Amino acid sequence: MNTPTRDLDRPLAPPRAPERRTTAPVLVPAVLATALGLWGLTRHDSMWRDESVTYQAAHRPLGQLLALLGHIDAVHGLYYLLMHAVFALWDGGLVALRLPSVLATALAAAGVGALGTRLAGPRTGVLAGVLFALFPATQQYAQEGRSYALVSAGVVWATYLFLRGLGSTARGWWVGYGVVLAVVCWVHEFAVLVLFAHAVTLRLLGMPWRRWGVAAAGVLVAVAPLVVVSAGQADQQLGWLGRPSLAMWLAFLAVSALGLLLSRIPPLADRTVTALALPLLIVPPGLLITGSLLKPWYVDRYVLYALAGLALLGGVALARLPAHLGKIAVCLLALALLPASLSVRTPESRKDDVVAVARTVTELSRPGDGVLFLPSRRREWLMSHPALYARLDDLALARSPAASHTLQGTELPPAAIRTHLLSTPRVLALTDPDGRPLDPFPQEAVKRRTLREHFRECERVRVRGAQVVVYVRKPDPGSAVRGGSCRGG
Repeated sequence: MNTPTRDLDRPLAPPRAPERRTTAPVLVPAVLATALGLWGLTRHDSMWRDESVTYQAAHRPLGQLLALLGHIDAVHGLYYLLMHAVFALWDGGLVALRLPSVLATALAAAGVGALGTRLAGPRTGVLAGVLFALFPATQQYAQEGRSYALVSAGVVWATYLFLRGLGSTARGWWVGYGVVLAVVCWVHEFAVLVLFAHAVTLRLLGMPWRRWGVAAAGVLVAVAPLVVVSAGQADQQLGWLGRPSLAMWLAFLAVSALGLLLSRIPPLADRTVTALALPLLIVPPGLLITGSLLKPWYVDRYVLYALAGLALLGGVALARLPAHLGKIAVCLLALALLPASLSVRTPESRKDDVVAVARTVTELSRPGDGVLFLPSRRREWLMSHPALYARLDDLALARSPAASHTLQGTELPPAAIRTHLLSTPRVLALTDPDGRPLDPFPQEAVKRRTLREHFRECERVRVRGAQVVVYVRKPDPGSAVRGGSCRGG
């Protein structure tokens, strides 16, 4: 069968009149994303527990950090090393913690602008990049001390190099593609799912596979050591996840349907736009959520970069409107999203607030108090406040996080926990909100039972995603330990 030949540049952009080169498609989204990222960056001086993990891991000495990664969180290892370097240069608290994500989001928005320009012209590039910057999820993770914004930036620019490679005979684009994507996969290994999206794009366009296949193979080989190490840590790393809920499925289907609807608009008949953007939007989250029916690994932020596909489709659709209508549409969208934009800048937008927990513990604690974490992984609530944690007696702790090369330390056997509890007149228990599932482990069970049988509750303060409960020892005539006082002496 004869295969028709064609100019590889032809499918990459619809025919259009030559246009003056402009930096607006890159600069405008980048400036907007930076401004949105800096707006309310400290979230009223709040920090949630995942950010607290980043903060305390990145502050460990390099040797301790490497030892930690040998036990857990290897999947975030490169990111922790980056943040370790950031804090070594400037220990700027919450601003230093989140500023790399702000800058990465600006880079990602610029990359979406560059992709839109390559696909359909500068106006599309500007609009697509602006849409990406305006998405509430983009704004949320631009202000979070985790790796997801950096992953988005890397995947977007790898996709740009992929697009350039399709329209060029130069090998440099593919070398750059492989290198960038390999590094991004080491920042978070689920970035590798974009390879499947790019494979679908090649299939839809009927383009040659050889050069992409070599680059993709290089990425898989490069990330294989991380996959091997992190696979051994998966139960600790992702054991808290359940299978995708109905709400997760509905959200995924709704976004996919929106992308499909945009792709059916007649001006989007250009094959390359839909062939690139739709797989980027649907394939990575689709694979992850479907695979999570067997092994629960799905969290939408793990594939945050998929939103670049939606931004490209939306940018092309808006670019087909008259210029003034396109601007009005963007302004109306920004206004409609304003409540969500305000919401992601509040402490209530995250699961908990470790700063509020620490503040409450400071107010309620007294000299000689014991502290108990139910469950033990909530020890991370105080790990980013070492001075406060150091003056409390951690009744269940066997080895500290640093000594055990773990995130939350290791705990004593149940009998020893009970003995320590019974010898303490006053205990501050840091617990999840009411109604959360209780861990069935023996250590957790003995904590709950001993508090219930031998202590009485004095005070309960609820903060975002947590509770601080003050318990005092009940008088026991058969014990040398006196009952505690709610006033703490």
